Amino acid sequence: MEMLSGAQMVVRALEDQGVEHVFGYPGGSVLDIYDALFENGKMEHVLVRHEQAAVHMADGYARSTGKVGTVLVTSGPGATNCITGIATAYMDSIPLVILSGQVPTSMIGEDAFQETDMIGISRPVVKHSFLCKTASEIPDAIKKAYYIAATGRPGPVVVDLPKDVQNPKEKFPYQYPDTVSLRSYNPTKAGHKGQIKRAAKLLTEAQRPVMYVGGGAINANADQLVTKLAELLNLPVTTTLMGLGAFSGIHKQFVGMLGMHGTFEANKTMHNADLIFAVGARFDDRVTNNVAKFCPNATIVHIDIDPTSISKTVQAHVPIVGSVETVLQQMLDVIGECGFDSDKQAMADWWSQIDQWRSRNCLAYETHPTLIKPQQVIETLYKVTKGEAFVSSDVGQHQMFAALYYPFAKPRQWINSGGLGTMGFGIPAAMGVQFANPDAVVCCVTGDGSVQMNIQELSTCMQYGVPIKIISINNRALGMVKQWQKMFYGGRHSHSYMESLPDFVKLAEAYGHVGMAVSDPAELESAMEKAFAMKDRLVFMDISVDPDEHVYPMQIKFGAMDEMWLSKTERT
Repeated sequence: MEMLSGAQMVVRALEDQGVEHVFGYPGGSVLDIYDALFENGKMEHVLVRHEQAAVHMADGYARSTGKVGTVLVTSGPGATNCITGIATAYMDSIPLVILSGQVPTSMIGEDAFQETDMIGISRPVVKHSFLCKTASEIPDAIKKAYYIAATGRPGPVVVDLPKDVQNPKEKFPYQYPDTVSLRSYNPTKAGHKGQIKRAAKLLTEAQRPVMYVGGGAINANADQLVTKLAELLNLPVTTTLMGLGAFSGIHKQFVGMLGMHGTFEANKTMHNADLIFAVGARFDDRVTNNVAKFCPNATIVHIDIDPTSISKTVQAHVPIVGSVETVLQQMLDVIGECGFDSDKQAMADWWSQIDQWRSRNCLAYETHPTLIKPQQVIETLYKVTKGEAFVSSDVGQHQMFAALYYPFAKPRQWINSGGLGTMGFGIPAAMGVQFANPDAVVCCVTGDGSVQMNIQELSTCMQYGVPIKIISINNRALGMVKQWQKMFYGGRHSHSYMESLPDFVKLAEAYGHVGMAVSDPAELESAMEKAFAMKDRLVFMDISVDPDEHVYPMQIKFGAMDEMWLSKTERT
């Protein structure tokens, strides 16, 4: 049997797990692992400029591929810098493994240099965590970490590695486990047959059904089954922010994203439905608005692999615990076997009503001869990339504009921080996507506030030749904060204006990249075509937009789903 040190075991275990990219930053408590990485030479390690960015890169890598992302950082501040990234992944159910260094086991609890209780600090935002107290525990812990991160409801897992456990002078027998057996962890995949038959019957008998799809459908790679079932029963389909792409945004049955900034037709369809078929969604507050007023006449069928998500905020009449992909196939089988079919006349009447709501054209906006509208930026981006780009975003108005005006036809195209709403996510996430998909077109839609939170990663992009395109929608303010202050705080814009901004073009050039400034609507498309023609270069597009533009529709706080602002002066 091969004899390896703890540090060598970490690296060999990653290799045996099939890890191809590690995103990280070295430090004292992981130098033995970094030395073992140097000796191994088989995995690409990406040296980031900040540990938070390392987690976001691994996150983007995971979202775009479905694989587990991997992070390696040192103890103390290296580990604590990861927490925001870990929480981002946790909220959105993204599979990551974070390997963090730790002080020697004899010093744990002694307030040693660069000691923090990573297990305790991260506990609220991880799926599970391991502290390896001996080298022999490492292979098993890493195998279990990747298994737990990827199965069931995905999520981040921390493996804490004390310095002495990695000691290169002490060798132990190494064997990577072939399988994992965890008695207390056995996620359910197949749904209850009786519940599935009951759900199928209700779905086909409904007069006004709607399919409400969340990020769980993407995690389960169930997009084809979602489409097959929707087309079979002629169902209107709406998705959450995290579910965009699970059903094609250009499909005739897609009524748009729902929720706080959802389309008029999506929110009206939900509110007036008599049956809501929830697929891998969790009825979060950005969807439901006031739960007491949520879809009062609807029977709710809810599929989710996480039983704690069912009836957590909205009571499900037919709960089904299981993997979305497995349960949808079971449902299709039941519909075929039992001969269930929808009421054609009822569905025709339902679609007639939905088409009336669609005719409101809620995403229409007025152009300006000298000011670029943020909606124009996204529409131009869609046109130039032919709708085929991976699009990451930061958080704010630009995120909502991207979600509403770039129709995502495929899953894993849209990479954004949904649950935690993390500014600074966009650039490193786009980088992770590019590492995973080196030949793809990858862009980051961001704002002048968000972009500065991890802008140091432009240095990493130069080192590794990462040719992402950064589309910065610059309104010289924290746009969403400013919009809320205008709408709800009497226009008192307390600390939401960015009164001092860098010259982003010169800043991009200082990092060795291409910078472009655009302010004329007539030049927008040609400038963007020029940017994307530079396939091997990172291009930072600083696009000045109308600073007073708001995101609409927008649900009215504490109202029902169909109570919305449609413009600055019009509400339902």
